[in-house]
Amino acid sequence: MKTGIQTLQSHLQEIFRQNREAIEKSFASSQLEILGQIAEAMAGALRNQHKLLLCGNGGSAADSQHIAAEFIGRFKRERRSLAAIALTTDTSVLTAVGNDYAYEQIFSRQVEGIGEKGDVLIALSTSGSSKNVLEAVKAARAKGLVTVGFTGNQGGVLKTLADLCFLAQSSETPHIQEVHITALHALSEVTESLVLS
Repeated sequence: MKTGIQTLQSHLQEIFRQNREAIEKSFASSQLEILGQIAEAMAGALRNQHKLLLCGNGGSAADSQHIAAEFIGRFKRERRSLAAIALTTDTSVLTAVGNDYAYEQIFSRQVEGIGEKGDVLIALSTSGSSKNVLEAVKAARAKGLVTVGFTGNQGGVLKTLADLCFLAQSSETPHIQEVHITALHALSEVTESLVLS
C-alpha cells in the first residue's frame, strides 16, 4: 500500500506527464509553422510602428499582461521598447464598459478606440468560446487588424474566427495555459530577434 508521500509523488508525476504530452503534441511541425506565421505578423507590425493588443480572461488575462510587459520592457535583448498593450489592465475602462454596455464588450470597445489597421490582436481563450474575446476579434477584423488566436482542445469559435490560430493540444485548462505561455515566450524571443535583425 502506498504511503501518503508516495501517493502525492505519483499524483505529481501524472500531472507532469500530462504537461509533457501536451507540450509534445502542441509543438508538432504544423503548429510550428503557425507560430512562425504569427511571429512574422507580430514583427511586421512592430517594424512598421504598429502595436500588439492582447486580451484574455483569468489566467489568460495574466498571460496577456505578462507578454505585453516582455515587449514594453525586454525579453532577452537590450533594445527599444516595442508597443504592446494588455486590454485587461485598466479597471476603470473594464468596469465602465461592463456596467454601461456589457461584459462581452470590455475588449471590443478598446479595440474600436485604440486599434488601428496594421496592429495585431492576440486573443487568448482556452475554450475558444469566451464571448468578450470573440467580440474583440470581430472588432479587430472590422478595423483591419491581424487577428491571432490562442486556444485549446478543438479550438471553439476562435479557431475559425482568427486569421491565425495556435491550438494547444489538451482539453485541460491548466495544460492549455502552460502550452500557451511556452508558445508566447518563444514568440517573444523570435519576434524580438526579427525586429532587431
